[in-house]
Amino acid sequence: MLFIGTAGSAPSARRGLPATLVRRGGDRLLFDCGEGTQRQLLRSTGLVELEEVFITHFHADHFLGLPGMLKTYSLRGRETPLTVYGPAGLRRLFGALAPLVGKLTYEVRLVELEPNEELRRDGYRIAAFAVDHGGLRAFGYAIVEDDRPGRFDAERARELGVTPGPDFGRLQRGEIVEGAHGPVRPEQVLGQPRRGRKIVIAGDTAPCEMTRLVAHGADLLIHEATFLEEEADRARETGHSTARAAARLAADAGVALLALTHVSPRYGGGELRDEARAVFERTIVPRDFDRVEIPFPERGAPIHHRADGRGGEGRGGAEERGAEAASQPAAS
Repeated sequence: MLFIGTAGSAPSARRGLPATLVRRGGDRLLFDCGEGTQRQLLRSTGLVELEEVFITHFHADHFLGLPGMLKTYSLRGRETPLTVYGPAGLRRLFGALAPLVGKLTYEVRLVELEPNEELRRDGYRIAAFAVDHGGLRAFGYAIVEDDRPGRFDAERARELGVTPGPDFGRLQRGEIVEGAHGPVRPEQVLGQPRRGRKIVIAGDTAPCEMTRLVAHGADLLIHEATFLEEEADRARETGHSTARAAARLAADAGVALLALTHVSPRYGGGELRDEARAVFERTIVPRDFDRVEIPFPERGAPIHHRADGRGGEGRGGAEERGAEAASQPAAS
């Protein structure tokens, strides 16, 4: 998970407009594409040939980076199709953007999703869900891995007369094989299924029940925190969230780590973090180019890697508090 842009509505000297890159195996998924996203990618991973882009809603700070990025791909002679997903209205938006984008060397496929629609991928799925952004049609997205087989008991398999080699692999894939005394079933040598990982990207939203339900037990919840609690009324009026409200939702959902984004230029980030941690300790406020590594659940908690290299690597809680607090600028 790479935070490409963590600002809200307007960029600051240290934060670009919203964009988040999720990497799983060879898949690269971009969520939102604010103005300047292609330059942010060039400064971090390089402008990789993305195949899928997911837009949460149609406020300009979440999609204005698309025309330039699409054009750059074309100037490079790209031929591979690119698919853009978003709420209803996506095709109409691209109709308006067409004069800016011009003719491309590749196909752009537009897919308008419905709330609760799922896209199946190899070993995981991407689910769109409706959030509360002041009456505007807006989505969050959940990336949910399939359960994995339980641990393989090689010693037990040998006791049942299974010869080490290809038959071990077949058992782990759920197939029945022949042992010394008859068929050996996978459940005889495999432990309980192990859950996959779950990431939830809420987009712009007030805290809402749907996000809480979707985020239940997530390894990482990325939730906006446009305001501090002292401006809770304004947050409600604009369909945004305070840091404290996002933290309460994270606590209720039992997530492993909360990352607050959509940071207003009026804040440095430290005040948002402190307000949230008073309710939910396992909170970070990532900067642009920070990463969160998410191991399989049995291997430990998510790890926040700071882009500037200061403070070492924490596991999303008190371990990294000192270094992060020392590096946060005062509120502007």
